[in-house]
This record gives sequence, C-alpha cells and structure tokens, in this order.
Amino acid sequence: MKNSRNKRQKPQKFRAPEPAKLKRRPTLYGFHAAREAWLNPERVIEGLYLTAQSASGFEATLAEGRARKMRRPEPEIIEKHALDKALPHGAVHQGVALCAQPLPEGDLSDLTIAAQGRARTVLVMLDQVTDPHNLGAILRSACVFGLHGLIQQKKHAPELDAVVAKTACGAVEHVPVANVTNLSRALETLKEEGFLVIGLDERGETTIGEAVPRSYADSGKIVLVLGSEGEGIRRLVRENCDILARLPAPGPIQSLNVSNAAAVAFYAVCGAVKA
Repeated sequence: MKNSRNKRQKPQKFRAPEPAKLKRRPTLYGFHAAREAWLNPERVIEGLYLTAQSASGFEATLAEGRARKMRRPEPEIIEKHALDKALPHGAVHQGVALCAQPLPEGDLSDLTIAAQGRARTVLVMLDQVTDPHNLGAILRSACVFGLHGLIQQKKHAPELDAVVAKTACGAVEHVPVANVTNLSRALETLKEEGFLVIGLDERGETTIGEAVPRSYADSGKIVLVLGSEGEGIRRLVRENCDILARLPAPGPIQSLNVSNAAAVAFYAVCGAVKA
C-alpha cells in the first residue's frame, strides 16, 4: 500500500463569486440621464439599479417622484461590478442605471401644432449629424437655451440611445425630436407654416447675430439648419434655406465642431429673443 502522507494536496484556486444577475438589462445610465427619465411622465420605467454608494444621492429624486405620485418600481441595490458587466465597456454609469422603454417617436406635425400656441418658436434641424456624442451635446445645448424641438432624418441619424441620453445629461426628456424621411420636404412644410429657415454655413452672406433679429422681425418662427462636419449642409437642403448665416470667426481657424457651433448659434437666438 502506497504511503500518501507525504503527498501534498494542491491548493484550490480561488474563484470569485459570480456577479448578481440583473432582472433586466439597463437601457439608460448616468445620474442626470436617469434622474430626468425617472421624473418624465412620458417614460415607462421597468427597473432602477443603484449601487450602495449612489443610493443616498438618488434619494431626493425618488422622493420627488413619490411626491408627484408617479408609478415607479422600487429600486434594486446591486454591486458595482454587476452594473459594470451589464453595461457597455467603459460606460460611466455613476452607480445609477435604468431599464426604460424608448420615448414615443416624434413627428414633424407635433412640432408645428405646438408652435401654434407660442409667440416664438425655435427649432434646429440636423443634416446627417451621425455622431451620437454630437447629437447628445446639441440636445443639451438646445435644452439650456430653450429651443422647442430637433428635427433629423430617419436614416443616417443616431437613435436616442443610452450614449445620446448620457451625453445630453437628460435633455432627451425635454427636447422633442422629430424623425422625418426627407429634410427638404420637411423644410417646405415648415415654411408653409410660417417658419423662416436659417442655414449655418461658413460661406454665409451674413453673420448669425445679424440674421436672427432680422428673422424675428419677419416671423416669430425660426429653424436653424446645421450640417455634418466636413460636408456641411447638403445642396438640396441648402437651397431650401431662406438665409445662409455664418459664425463670426476672426481667428486663424474658421470652423467649429458641429455641437460647439450649435451652442453659439443657440446663444445668438437666445439673445435675440431677449432683445
């Protein structure tokens, strides 16, 4: 019989416990995106996931929802590594994530009908702005400066997904987005509704600061059109603009990122409204 006393048993390798399973995969993440969606009555929320560290910071939002008597699920406290695993790699979730149904898809008629009840309306149209981070940043600026809606083409445009919502810091809940089949036809419809169309183009005949007050003198309804970086506004869309305006750019570089250009243009509109 072999003597096994001197045989050493190999130590078992340590296996980390599996992260807790989430009942549903999150569709939105980040504090501001989750907060605005949670308090948006148009959003259907199916789940809220919080880490222990973020739970206290989100309590004020939960209390506000309860005060509004909103129907919302109870939050689930989960481990950070479980949330990391459930979201795209590198997602900055800040310990907060939601499982929410998409917002109802908007239509151009929604924007024109809403404009009938206002003295002044400002919309922005994006011509083939395909980067979701740019779309999110433009939505955020549109919300800050009080624009009333955004129009983009159904094709060649980002969906209002988690990346856009996170970049927009919750502005997707406040700025209506209309997806249209044809931008040129949409501009024709808007012009029939009394909108004046200003295309932002570095070769424009006037500056945006000069164009906006002049536009408000003729109409209380304005559509700002911004094109993709590089190509700019496409020919057929440009031909449907009433005015082509440029940003004043005395420096050696003549162009801005489209989201930065949008913010400057929105500021010009905001200043004209106050004037």
